[in-house]
Amino acid sequence: MWESVLRALGSETLRIRWWWGAIHTLHVVTDSSCDIPNGLLERYGITLVPMSVDIEGADYLEGIDITPGEFFEKMARSPELPKTSQPAPAAFSEAFDAVSADGPVLCLTVSSKLSGTYQSACLGAGLSGVDVTVFDSLNASIGHGLQVLKACEFAAAGHTVDEIVPLLTEYRDGLNTLVLLNTLENIVRGGRLSRFEGSVGKVLDIRVLLHNDRGEVILLEKVHGRKRLIERAVQRLRDMRPDLSGRDVGITHCDNLEDTERLRQAIGECCSPRSFIVNEMGAAMATYAGLGGIILSF
Repeated sequence: MWESVLRALGSETLRIRWWWGAIHTLHVVTDSSCDIPNGLLERYGITLVPMSVDIEGADYLEGIDITPGEFFEKMARSPELPKTSQPAPAAFSEAFDAVSADGPVLCLTVSSKLSGTYQSACLGAGLSGVDVTVFDSLNASIGHGLQVLKACEFAAAGHTVDEIVPLLTEYRDGLNTLVLLNTLENIVRGGRLSRFEGSVGKVLDIRVLLHNDRGEVILLEKVHGRKRLIERAVQRLRDMRPDLSGRDVGITHCDNLEDTERLRQAIGECCSPRSFIVNEMGAAMATYAGLGGIILSF
């Protein structure tokens, strides 16, 4: 009886299950690189552990000391590529301790193949002594964020952590992520592309389309121009998953709302997803995507 009453109250910030005569809550924790809009963070009561970014010797906590817009401006002016750092184990431990009274904790992190954040969260769980399950999203930005939101949906439906993990694993393994690079500048600065190749790409107006392969970012193709990049991204999406009905599509961008809206409209017309979740990239992901970059997950 109480389970139905609690559900009727419509609280989505508490994940509640009636089990063996007791009420248990589940708290979801994640790192700030998930790029989930603030409204959804508040709706589900998600705890964020901030990543840090260094710009010309000044340290900022993502989402706390610096907004995406401020970061975009600083990155555009900086002669050096900003440096990002995962949260320390102690930061995760403090976050876990802060919510431990709510019951078990489920922590999702950015891909372990892109960052040391997963390992840091595991160490933090050991330090805290709290009942924590750490889950590797094998994704980044909104591809990571969609998994956090899906975990919250499962929890709101009354599932325990043990039930959520296999459901979440299935969802993660069926998720596709494309990365649209509008400039090669950041990957040149980061040493992933030579300056010569970057110069040639700029002259020829080369844009790059990447995709997520089990947590790693792999080159998919090179195209000429912004318009062609959007067209190829939509075609790749249709090839990977032609029917998006019942699924959410996430899009994050680095100061490129114009192309983001063009992409959203094209996907909506051809594939009819359940919803779109659109947000600016935070500092961690924008450092690698560069100005104008877009990350698309579906």
